Amino acid sequence: MSRSYKVVTYGCQMNMHDSERISGLLDAAGYVRAEDDDADVVVFNTCAVRENADNRLYGNLGHLRPQKVKNPGMQIAVGGCLAQKDQGEIVKKAPWVDVVFGTHNIGSLPVLLERARHNEEAEVEILESLEVFPSTLPTRRESTYAGWVSISVGCNNTCTFCIVPSLRGKEKDRRPGDVLAEVQALVDEGVLEVTLLGQNVNTYGVEFGDRLAFGKLLRATGGIEGLERVRFTSPHPAAFTDDVIAAMAETSNVCHQLHMPLQSGSDRVLKAMKRSYRSERYLGILDKVRESMPDAAITTDIIVGFPGETEEDFQATLDVVRQARFASAFTFQYSIRPGTPAATMPDQLPKQVVQERYERLIAVVEEVTWDENKKLIGSRPEVLVAVGEGRKDAVTGRMSGRARDGRLVHFAVAPAEAATIRPGDVITTEITYAAPHHLNADGAVLSHRRTRAGDAFEAGRVARTPGVMLGLPTIGAPQQAAPTVDACAC
Repeated sequence: MSRSYKVVTYGCQMNMHDSERISGLLDAAGYVRAEDDDADVVVFNTCAVRENADNRLYGNLGHLRPQKVKNPGMQIAVGGCLAQKDQGEIVKKAPWVDVVFGTHNIGSLPVLLERARHNEEAEVEILESLEVFPSTLPTRRESTYAGWVSISVGCNNTCTFCIVPSLRGKEKDRRPGDVLAEVQALVDEGVLEVTLLGQNVNTYGVEFGDRLAFGKLLRATGGIEGLERVRFTSPHPAAFTDDVIAAMAETSNVCHQLHMPLQSGSDRVLKAMKRSYRSERYLGILDKVRESMPDAAITTDIIVGFPGETEEDFQATLDVVRQARFASAFTFQYSIRPGTPAATMPDQLPKQVVQERYERLIAVVEEVTWDENKKLIGSRPEVLVAVGEGRKDAVTGRMSGRARDGRLVHFAVAPAEAATIRPGDVITTEITYAAPHHLNADGAVLSHRRTRAGDAFEAGRVARTPGVMLGLPTIGAPQQAAPTVDACAC
């Protein structure tokens, strides 16, 4: 009987996409996804950006120890950025872990699991550079209607608060043809929306000497029939160029949504962070974006409490938030990450100071986002229906999805409509209420378009993209060759 698996993911979109690859690898090696928490193999794909990621991992490993003692055949694997950072320390702290693998050798997981099971001892394998570009690996997609596509991995910047470059390595770019082929494969499966991923997507092309490559890539996605929405995350303000703005404005399927990390509104703090732009440059980019796309929704990341941040510095951040008029913001309290330059900087701020500033920042962000959302009352957005976006949908009689600008929309549905509108379908509706983090539409659905993505969701199909298996072993009986099927089938 095939062994079952479960993948637990912490962190960013890059990690979530890596978890899709982990699932694809295990599927291809003969494992089956567990229907509940009782899995033969549990894989933790970890994050190392914030301190609480460490605590969550080791806490969850502790919870699994009694289960492992009761079932010695169970296997626990830890991968991702925290594994790349802690390496063998994970097995020292949690000796019941069977496999530790890093960010550069995801494809080794099935081999490591088999080796650990055969040798009855932990396998720790961490590579210091990329073994194979992750997108060559098979992928089990979590959505029938939206997919992530990595265009690059790694980062060439040296932000003093960030541990990612030391864990993901220098930037490696895929060739444009490979990226577009993966996008086409997703569209062939019925996917309507693709998000291009990279640590700094707009430096794409640095490895093959074309600094305008990202704008060209965006334009090229416009030629893929059936691809309705293209997003990307995250760009870096220092490398954001006018040709990318033009490509966004002139390519019909590129969404007018821009996630542009600010981190701080203080030029002094930006310098200490080694962020190679200043607040004037940042706001100038937003002005150009809105000049070309007046309907653009701009989101951001902000860190509060960076070492040495003064009240004046913090006020500068609040000033930029008010001027930028963000649609939403991911806000973080600075936390020390060992191995980063900021960890040893003087003037680390007391927790109570950081907490108080964080609460004030949240208040200003919500004031701004609420004002921006109120402007949309009476508008009629096109909404791609999603699953899992609305926690209260069952109680409120609503369904949820994302507008083209990325905003979350909860919309009312009549009982008869609820049976026919599926995740992956597209509806239009009229906004009747705005909150800081979402929009409500409590009138009738104005239009409903059934899609191939909705068909796939209804049929329970899983979108998969193939990869090169590189001779990885499988378990169980050999798989039979799949019959020839149309592009929508899995």
